[in-house]
Amino acid sequence: MAKGSWRRLRRLDERLTVQPSYALVGVLRIPQGQAGPMRIISRRIAIAVTALLVASVVVYLDRDGYRDVQGDRLSFLDCLYYSAVTLSTTGYGDITPISEFARTVNIFVITPLRIAFLILLVGTTLEVVTETSRQALKIQRWRSKVRNHTVVIGYGTKGKTAIAAMLGDEAVPGDIVVVDTDRAALDRAAAAGLVTVHGDATKSDVLRLASVQHASAIIVATSRDDTAVLVTLTAREISPQSKIVAAIREAENQHLLRQSGADSVVVSSETAGRLLGLATTTPSVVEMIEDLLTPDAGLVIAEREVEPTEVGGSPRHLRDIVLGVVRNGDLLRIDSPEVDAVEAGDRLLYIRTAGH
Repeated sequence: MAKGSWRRLRRLDERLTVQPSYALVGVLRIPQGQAGPMRIISRRIAIAVTALLVASVVVYLDRDGYRDVQGDRLSFLDCLYYSAVTLSTTGYGDITPISEFARTVNIFVITPLRIAFLILLVGTTLEVVTETSRQALKIQRWRSKVRNHTVVIGYGTKGKTAIAAMLGDEAVPGDIVVVDTDRAALDRAAAAGLVTVHGDATKSDVLRLASVQHASAIIVATSRDDTAVLVTLTAREISPQSKIVAAIREAENQHLLRQSGADSVVVSSETAGRLLGLATTTPSVVEMIEDLLTPDAGLVIAEREVEPTEVGGSPRHLRDIVLGVVRNGDLLRIDSPEVDAVEAGDRLLYIRTAGH
Protein backbone atom coordinates (compact mmCIF):
# COMPACT_ATOMS: atom_id res chain seq x y z
CA MET A 1 0.00 0.00 0.00
CA ALA A 2 1.34 3.47 -0.91
CA LYS A 3 2.32 5.77 1.94
CA GLY A 4 -0.25 8.40 0.86
CA SER A 5 -3.08 5.85 0.86
CA TRP A 6 -1.98 4.59 4.25
CA ARG A 7 -2.12 8.09 5.73
CA ARG A 8 -5.54 8.73 4.22
CA LEU A 9 -6.81 5.57 5.87
CA ARG A 10 -5.37 6.72 9.19
CA ARG A 11 -7.42 9.93 8.93
CA LEU A 12 -10.59 7.83 8.75
CA ASP A 13 -10.00 6.63 12.30
CA GLU A 14 -12.49 7.84 14.86
CA ARG A 15 -10.87 10.79 16.64
CA LEU A 16 -10.88 9.37 20.15
CA THR A 17 -7.86 11.30 21.29
CA VAL A 18 -9.59 14.67 20.80
CA GLN A 19 -12.69 13.64 22.73
CA PRO A 20 -13.24 15.16 26.20
CA SER A 21 -12.40 12.87 29.10
CA TYR A 22 -16.04 12.29 30.08
CA ALA A 23 -16.71 10.87 26.59
CA LEU A 24 -14.01 8.24 27.18
CA VAL A 25 -15.58 6.79 30.34
CA GLY A 26 -16.28 3.13 29.57
CA VAL A 27 -13.70 3.11 26.76
CA LEU A 28 -10.67 3.80 28.96
CA ARG A 29 -10.80 2.40 32.50
CA ILE A 30 -8.31 3.21 35.22
CA PRO A 31 -8.00 0.69 38.09
CA GLN A 32 -9.60 1.76 41.35
CA GLY A 33 -7.23 2.72 44.12
CA GLN A 34 -9.85 2.19 46.80
CA ALA A 35 -12.67 -0.11 47.86
CA GLY A 36 -15.25 -1.07 45.25
CA PRO A 37 -18.58 0.78 44.99
CA MET A 38 -20.62 -2.06 46.51
CA ARG A 39 -18.36 -2.13 49.55
CA ILE A 40 -18.66 1.64 49.96
CA ILE A 41 -22.46 1.55 49.69
CA SER A 42 -22.68 -1.39 52.10
CA ARG A 43 -20.55 0.48 54.63
CA ARG A 44 -22.73 3.55 54.37
CA ILE A 45 -25.90 1.53 54.78
CA ALA A 46 -24.41 -0.02 57.92
CA ILE A 47 -23.64 3.47 59.28
CA ALA A 48 -27.19 4.63 58.51
CA VAL A 49 -28.71 1.61 60.26
CA THR A 50 -26.44 2.24 63.26
CA ALA A 51 -27.59 5.87 63.44
CA LEU A 52 -31.20 4.71 63.29
CA LEU A 53 -30.68 2.20 66.11
CA VAL A 54 -28.88 4.78 68.27
CA ALA A 55 -31.75 7.22 67.84
CA SER A 56 -34.28 4.47 68.64
CA VAL A 57 -32.48 3.53 71.87
CA VAL A 58 -32.24 7.19 72.94
CA VAL A 59 -35.98 7.68 72.40
CA TYR A 60 -36.83 4.39 74.09
CA LEU A 61 -34.87 5.29 77.23
CA ASP A 62 -36.91 8.50 77.49
CA ARG A 63 -40.17 7.05 76.14
CA ASP A 64 -42.19 8.60 78.98
CA GLY A 65 -41.39 12.01 77.51
CA TYR A 66 -43.16 11.15 74.24
CA ARG A 67 -46.83 10.73 73.41
CA ASP A 68 -48.54 9.19 70.44
CA VAL A 69 -51.92 10.31 69.11
CA GLN A 70 -53.70 7.58 71.08
CA GLY A 71 -51.94 8.37 74.34
CA ASP A 72 -50.45 4.85 74.66
CA ARG A 73 -47.04 4.09 76.18
CA LEU A 74 -44.39 3.73 73.44
CA SER A 75 -42.94 0.32 72.61
CA PHE A 76 -39.49 -0.14 71.11
CA LEU A 77 -41.17 -0.60 67.72
CA ASP A 78 -42.85 2.78 68.20
CA CYS A 79 -39.47 4.31 69.03
CA LEU A 80 -37.92 2.71 65.96
CA TYR A 81 -40.77 4.02 63.83
CA TYR A 82 -40.45 7.51 65.29
CA SER A 83 -36.68 7.54 64.69
CA ALA A 84 -37.10 6.41 61.10
CA VAL A 85 -39.65 9.05 60.17
CA THR A 86 -37.72 11.73 62.09
CA LEU A 87 -34.27 11.01 60.62
CA SER A 88 -35.74 10.87 57.13
CA THR A 89 -37.53 14.21 57.82
CA THR A 90 -40.89 12.62 56.99
CA GLY A 91 -42.40 13.62 60.38
CA TYR A 92 -45.98 12.40 60.40
CA GLY A 93 -46.56 14.01 63.83
CA ASP A 94 -48.28 10.96 65.29
CA ILE A 95 -45.54 10.67 67.96
CA THR A 96 -44.20 13.87 69.52
CA PRO A 97 -41.89 14.82 72.40
CA ILE A 98 -43.87 16.56 75.14
CA SER A 99 -41.42 16.83 78.06
CA GLU A 100 -38.61 19.40 78.19
CA PHE A 101 -35.99 16.66 78.53
CA ALA A 102 -37.32 14.83 75.47
CA ARG A 103 -37.28 18.03 73.45
CA THR A 104 -33.73 18.80 74.63
CA VAL A 105 -32.64 15.33 73.54
CA ASN A 106 -34.28 15.97 70.17
CA ILE A 107 -32.30 19.17 69.76
CA PHE A 108 -28.87 17.88 70.76
CA VAL A 109 -29.07 14.18 69.78
CA ILE A 110 -31.83 13.43 67.27
CA THR A 111 -31.28 16.57 65.16
CA PRO A 112 -27.50 15.96 64.66
CA LEU A 113 -28.28 12.33 63.84
CA ARG A 114 -30.88 13.54 61.33
CA ILE A 115 -28.33 15.83 59.67
CA ALA A 116 -25.70 13.07 59.55
CA PHE A 117 -28.30 10.64 58.19
CA LEU A 118 -29.26 13.03 55.40
CA ILE A 119 -25.63 13.83 54.56
CA LEU A 120 -24.94 10.09 54.33
CA LEU A 121 -27.85 9.40 51.98
CA VAL A 122 -27.36 12.51 49.85
CA GLY A 123 -23.59 11.91 49.71
CA THR A 124 -24.12 8.36 48.44
CA THR A 125 -26.58 9.59 45.81
CA LEU A 126 -24.26 12.37 44.69
CA GLU A 127 -21.32 9.99 44.49
CA VAL A 128 -23.28 7.69 42.19
CA VAL A 129 -24.38 10.64 40.07
CA THR A 130 -20.85 12.10 39.85
CA GLU A 131 -19.11 8.76 39.16
CA THR A 132 -18.76 9.70 35.50
CA SER A 133 -17.09 13.00 36.41
CA ARG A 134 -14.75 11.26 38.82
CA GLN A 135 -13.75 8.67 36.21
CA ALA A 136 -13.27 11.44 33.64
CA LEU A 137 -10.92 13.24 36.02
CA LYS A 138 -8.92 10.05 36.60
CA ILE A 139 -8.69 9.48 32.84
CA GLN A 140 -7.48 13.04 32.27
CA ARG A 141 -4.88 12.75 35.03
CA TRP A 142 -3.68 9.34 33.79
CA ARG A 143 -3.31 10.48 30.19
CA SER A 144 -1.23 13.48 31.25
CA LYS A 145 1.15 11.45 33.43
CA VAL A 146 1.50 7.99 31.88
CA ARG A 147 5.00 7.27 30.59
CA ASN A 148 7.25 4.23 30.01
CA HIS A 149 4.40 1.75 30.43
CA THR A 150 3.67 -1.49 28.59
CA VAL A 151 0.76 -1.83 26.17
CA VAL A 152 -0.59 -5.35 25.57
CA ILE A 153 -2.79 -5.83 22.50
CA GLY A 154 -5.15 -8.72 23.19
CA TYR A 155 -6.08 -10.32 26.50
CA GLY A 156 -6.44 -13.87 25.28
CA THR A 157 -4.25 -16.77 26.39
CA LYS A 158 -1.04 -15.23 25.01
CA GLY A 159 -1.68 -11.74 26.33
CA LYS A 160 -2.78 -12.94 29.75
CA THR A 161 0.24 -15.24 30.08
CA ALA A 162 2.60 -12.44 29.01
CA ILE A 163 1.14 -10.15 31.67
CA ALA A 164 1.40 -12.89 34.29
CA ALA A 165 5.10 -13.23 33.44
CA MET A 166 5.60 -9.47 33.81
CA LEU A 167 3.77 -9.37 37.12
CA GLY A 168 5.85 -12.33 38.30
CA ASP A 169 8.89 -10.23 37.41
CA GLU A 170 7.63 -7.50 39.78
CA ALA A 171 5.93 -5.26 37.21
CA VAL A 172 3.29 -2.88 38.57
CA PRO A 173 -0.26 -3.72 37.32
CA GLY A 174 -1.08 -0.02 36.90
CA ASP A 175 1.81 0.29 34.42
CA ILE A 176 0.22 -2.22 32.04
CA VAL A 177 -2.48 -1.18 29.55
CA VAL A 178 -4.63 -3.83 27.85
CA VAL A 179 -6.33 -3.10 24.51
CA ASP A 180 -9.06 -5.45 23.32
CA THR A 181 -12.47 -5.49 21.66
CA ASP A 182 -13.86 -8.12 24.05
CA ARG A 183 -15.51 -6.40 27.02
CA ALA A 184 -15.61 -9.61 29.05
CA ALA A 185 -11.84 -9.97 28.66
CA LEU A 186 -11.37 -6.32 29.62
CA ASP A 187 -13.52 -6.85 32.72
CA ARG A 188 -11.15 -9.61 33.81
CA ALA A 189 -8.15 -7.39 33.09
CA ALA A 190 -9.67 -4.52 35.08
CA ALA A 191 -10.36 -6.89 37.98
CA ALA A 192 -6.63 -7.70 37.95
CA GLY A 193 -5.82 -4.00 38.42
CA LEU A 194 -4.82 -3.31 34.81
CA VAL A 195 -5.69 -0.22 32.79
CA THR A 196 -7.98 -1.18 29.92
CA VAL A 197 -8.91 0.37 26.58
CA HIS A 198 -11.90 -0.92 24.61
CA GLY A 199 -11.35 -0.65 20.88
CA ASP A 200 -9.80 -1.95 17.68
CA ALA A 201 -6.01 -1.75 18.00
CA THR A 202 -5.59 -1.50 14.23
CA LYS A 203 -6.88 2.08 14.55
CA SER A 204 -4.26 4.65 15.42
CA ASP A 205 -6.57 6.62 17.73
CA VAL A 206 -7.24 3.59 19.88
CA LEU A 207 -3.49 3.05 20.26
CA ARG A 208 -2.98 6.74 21.00
CA LEU A 209 -5.65 6.49 23.67
CA ALA A 210 -3.51 3.75 25.23
CA SER A 211 -0.57 6.20 24.96
CA VAL A 212 1.58 3.88 22.86
CA GLN A 213 3.51 6.98 21.81
CA HIS A 214 4.87 7.11 25.38
CA ALA A 215 5.16 3.34 25.95
CA SER A 216 8.45 1.61 26.55
CA ALA A 217 7.16 -1.71 25.20
CA ILE A 218 4.26 -2.96 23.10
CA ILE A 219 3.20 -6.62 23.11
CA VAL A 220 1.08 -7.71 20.15
CA ALA A 221 -0.83 -10.84 21.19
CA THR A 222 -3.73 -10.90 18.75
CA SER A 223 -5.47 -14.10 17.66
CA ARG A 224 -4.81 -13.56 13.93
CA ASP A 225 -1.50 -13.05 12.11
CA ASP A 226 -2.88 -10.49 9.66
CA THR A 227 -4.24 -8.44 12.56
CA ALA A 228 -0.85 -8.66 14.27
CA VAL A 229 0.84 -7.27 11.14
CA LEU A 230 -1.55 -4.32 10.88
CA VAL A 231 -1.35 -3.55 14.61
CA THR A 232 2.45 -3.67 14.51
CA LEU A 233 2.56 -1.38 11.47
CA THR A 234 0.23 1.13 13.14
CA ALA A 235 2.06 0.99 16.47
CA ARG A 236 5.44 1.48 14.82
CA GLU A 237 4.18 4.49 12.90
CA ILE A 238 2.96 6.12 16.12
CA SER A 239 5.87 5.11 18.34
CA PRO A 240 9.19 4.70 16.52
CA GLN A 241 11.15 4.31 19.76
CA SER A 242 9.05 1.68 21.58
CA LYS A 243 10.12 -1.96 21.67
CA ILE A 244 7.53 -4.08 19.87
CA VAL A 245 7.23 -7.80 20.55
CA ALA A 246 4.69 -9.74 18.48
CA ALA A 247 3.36 -13.29 18.57
CA ILE A 248 2.16 -15.10 15.45
CA ARG A 249 0.92 -18.56 14.65
CA GLU A 250 2.71 -19.29 11.39
CA ALA A 251 6.46 -18.90 10.75
CA GLU A 252 5.86 -17.85 7.13
CA ASN A 253 4.47 -14.55 8.42
CA GLN A 254 7.53 -13.76 10.53
CA HIS A 255 9.18 -11.59 7.86
CA LEU A 256 5.98 -9.53 7.56
CA LEU A 257 6.13 -8.69 11.25
CA ARG A 258 9.79 -7.76 10.94
CA GLN A 259 9.06 -5.52 7.96
CA SER A 260 6.18 -3.93 9.87
CA GLY A 261 8.54 -2.88 12.64
CA ALA A 262 8.54 -5.68 15.24
CA ASP A 263 11.77 -5.94 17.23
CA SER A 264 11.08 -9.54 18.28
CA VAL A 265 8.73 -12.14 16.85
CA VAL A 266 7.59 -15.27 18.67
CA VAL A 267 6.15 -18.07 16.52
CA SER A 268 3.74 -19.71 18.93
CA SER A 269 2.82 -22.77 16.86
CA GLU A 270 6.45 -23.75 16.12
CA THR A 271 7.55 -23.13 19.71
CA ALA A 272 4.73 -25.30 21.03
CA GLY A 273 5.51 -27.93 18.43
CA ARG A 274 9.18 -28.10 19.42
CA LEU A 275 8.25 -28.52 23.06
CA LEU A 276 5.80 -31.28 22.17
CA GLY A 277 8.46 -33.06 20.16
CA LEU A 278 11.02 -32.76 22.97
CA ALA A 279 8.50 -34.03 25.50
CA THR A 280 8.26 -37.39 23.72
CA THR A 281 11.96 -38.14 24.18
CA THR A 282 13.34 -35.78 26.86
CA PRO A 283 10.45 -34.60 29.06
CA SER A 284 12.88 -33.33 31.68
CA VAL A 285 14.22 -30.79 29.15
CA VAL A 286 10.71 -29.44 28.63
CA GLU A 287 10.24 -29.25 32.38
CA MET A 288 13.47 -27.27 32.70
CA ILE A 289 12.43 -24.88 29.91
CA GLU A 290 9.09 -24.32 31.63
CA ASP A 291 10.96 -23.61 34.85
CA LEU A 292 13.17 -21.04 33.12
CA LEU A 293 10.11 -19.34 31.64
CA THR A 294 8.38 -19.03 35.01
CA PRO A 295 9.71 -15.83 36.62
CA ASP A 296 8.31 -16.30 40.13
CA ALA A 297 9.68 -19.76 40.94
CA GLY A 298 12.77 -21.91 40.38
CA LEU A 299 15.38 -20.72 37.90
CA VAL A 300 14.84 -17.76 35.58
CA ILE A 301 16.67 -16.17 32.65
CA ALA A 302 17.70 -12.61 33.49
CA GLU A 303 19.74 -9.83 31.95
CA ARG A 304 22.29 -7.54 33.60
CA GLU A 305 25.10 -5.17 32.74
CA VAL A 306 28.72 -6.31 32.74
CA GLU A 307 30.51 -5.27 35.92
CA PRO A 308 33.82 -3.35 35.61
CA THR A 309 35.75 -6.24 37.16
CA GLU A 310 34.39 -8.62 34.50
CA VAL A 311 35.52 -6.60 31.45
CA GLY A 312 38.09 -8.54 29.43
CA GLY A 313 37.21 -11.88 30.99
CA SER A 314 35.57 -14.85 29.33
CA PRO A 315 31.80 -15.10 29.88
CA ARG A 316 32.29 -18.83 30.42
CA HIS A 317 34.31 -18.19 33.56
CA LEU A 318 32.03 -15.72 35.34
CA ARG A 319 30.27 -16.52 38.59
CA ASP A 320 26.90 -16.71 36.75
CA ILE A 321 25.87 -19.24 34.14
CA VAL A 322 25.92 -17.01 31.04
CA LEU A 323 23.82 -18.01 28.02
CA GLY A 324 24.54 -15.09 25.72
CA VAL A 325 25.92 -11.59 25.38
CA VAL A 326 23.98 -8.59 24.05
CA ARG A 327 26.38 -6.26 22.25
CA ASN A 328 25.24 -3.15 20.37
CA GLY A 329 21.71 -4.50 20.39
CA ASP A 330 22.66 -7.88 18.87
CA LEU A 331 22.43 -11.16 20.76
CA LEU A 332 25.57 -13.30 20.52
CA ARG A 333 25.65 -16.91 21.67
CA ILE A 334 28.14 -17.95 24.30
CA ASP A 335 30.07 -20.08 21.78
CA SER A 336 30.45 -17.21 19.33
CA PRO A 337 34.12 -16.19 18.77
CA GLU A 338 33.14 -12.51 19.15
CA VAL A 339 32.45 -13.02 22.85
CA ASP A 340 35.66 -14.66 23.95
CA ALA A 341 36.03 -11.57 26.12
CA VAL A 342 33.25 -9.35 27.41
CA GLU A 343 33.47 -5.62 26.75
CA ALA A 344 32.28 -2.55 28.62
CA GLY A 345 28.67 -1.84 27.66
CA ASP A 346 27.81 -5.51 27.07
CA ARG A 347 24.78 -7.05 28.75
CA LEU A 348 24.74 -10.67 29.89
CA LEU A 349 21.89 -13.13 29.64
CA TYR A 350 22.34 -15.45 32.57
CA ILE A 351 20.50 -17.90 34.81
CA ARG A 352 19.59 -16.88 38.35
CA THR A 353 17.34 -18.15 41.10
CA ALA A 354 13.93 -16.50 41.28
CA GLY A 355 13.72 -13.85 43.98
CA HIS A 356 17.46 -13.04 43.88
